[in-house]
Amino acid sequence: MLVDSHCHLNFPELAERVDEALELMRANGVTHALCVSVTLEDFPQVRAIAERYPHVYGSVGVHPDYPDVPLVTEADLLQRADHPKIIAIGETGLDYFRIKGDTEWQRERFRTHIRAARRCRKPLIIHMREAAADTLRIMDEEGAGEIGGVMHCFTETWEVARGALDLGFHISFSGIVTFKNAEALREVARKVPLDRMLIETDSPYLAPVPYRGKTNEPALVKHVAEEIARQRGITLEEVGAATSANFFRLFKVDRGAAHA
Repeated sequence: MLVDSHCHLNFPELAERVDEALELMRANGVTHALCVSVTLEDFPQVRAIAERYPHVYGSVGVHPDYPDVPLVTEADLLQRADHPKIIAIGETGLDYFRIKGDTEWQRERFRTHIRAARRCRKPLIIHMREAAADTLRIMDEEGAGEIGGVMHCFTETWEVARGALDLGFHISFSGIVTFKNAEALREVARKVPLDRMLIETDSPYLAPVPYRGKTNEPALVKHVAEEIARQRGITLEEVGAATSANFFRLFKVDRGAAHA
């Protein structure tokens, strides 16, 4: 059993072939997926996919790479999160790689998401790129550890991972862990406690080796799990069992909601 804890089935590369992608996912032993929102505008698409498929769930949030979208409020997030198939707040966080100049709006948006997550008691999906110190600082200041969540598509150092773990968060690895130049990340994958680890595709992006450069999809999360198993000297089944159990526990998902 495997779970793709972060994908974007509503993005154009996958939206026209969701049925096909989910059938291929099932054929590769991937039982559940979390379709993640990046704007409030795209949220209805995310919710519709989650409502249509019993083994797919959704989130609500505004990604930090969108500076020109309307102000998001706690009320906006709480209203949309009040749905049984919406199991997380995010993705949210900080990105100083793509966004330059005054980024205070990012930090305020991030705080709003954390406050909403604490109020609705749904975990956070956190995006962090070249902003580790501020991300961890705001998580601490806003009490994000009270609700927990996941540092998605993790690419930082072990020291940063340890800081997130100390705040009660999980660490999620994507296809990047299979890339030739990702040895530092593989070291982190060897150190993160297995009971605090998730796996993801972030599809349609970041396809793992040997599919790098092609459109990613949930079925390919198997290659992420295989690489982690190799790095840790354990079986694929052990990685799948642990990361799936972590997903169900963190997001309070009924593991029975899957294909027969």
